[in-house]
Amino acid sequence: MKEELPRRGKTTIAPEVLVTIARLSALSVPGVARLSTAPLAVDRLFQRSAGEGVRLDVRGHSVVVDLHVVIQHDANVREVGRALQAAVTRAIQDMVGMQVLAVNVHIEDVAFPETVARSEST
Repeated sequence: MKEELPRRGKTTIAPEVLVTIARLSALSVPGVARLSTAPLAVDRLFQRSAGEGVRLDVRGHSVVVDLHVVIQHDANVREVGRALQAAVTRAIQDMVGMQVLAVNVHIEDVAFPETVARSEST
């Protein structure tokens, strides 16, 4: 039988920690070039994470994540989206123990190599 230790207080996790976990998890997914600036909605005007490509909605012990990403030009959009959802969900659940209700992926742009962009503009 496993003996439980008595609780001696509570642990509080700042929303910025969740943003960092989501951001680093998203950037580790193959096919993601970078995070995009999340559009600023009026109801989210004072949300700190809005400009970092990650937007969070914490609901009790659960979280909804919105990711705004730029993908690499040769990436499969569907595969990258699914990999982002899995990676961010797994990281938040494993590191913090919070339930992830949804990870909404917003593909904001496609990043092309600089050499391709130059040759197209000439």
